[in-house]
Amino acid sequence: MDNKLIAVCGIICSECDAYQATQAQDQAALERVAAAWREQFSPDITVDAVICDGCLASDGRRCSYCSECSIRACALDRGLSSCAYCADYACDILQEFFGHASELRETLDALRAEHLDTAAD
Repeated sequence: MDNKLIAVCGIICSECDAYQATQAQDQAALERVAAAWREQFSPDITVDAVICDGCLASDGRRCSYCSECSIRACALDRGLSSCAYCADYACDILQEFFGHASELRETLDALRAEHLDTAAD
């Protein structure tokens, strides 16, 4: 997981089109991301809603969903940079999320295994 920016829920931000377009300051790419997300998620998504510096950025820009994400809020309340480090992993909220994005479980499981290996040393 080296050199990857990973959200608390397991999304690899550094591989996300919105994150990449934001970091490149590529307005055309942001427009394409917004158009794709309008089709996939909601017709109300604007370019401003996809601008993102990653959900862990304390003073950065976050896509509109990150600001209201209950998973992110829970991790921040617990002082965790990832759900993988939580004593309650994988809670009911995360299990429901995995129902929509099952591939993120693999990311979090790998982070958790690394964390547990490091803690055991």
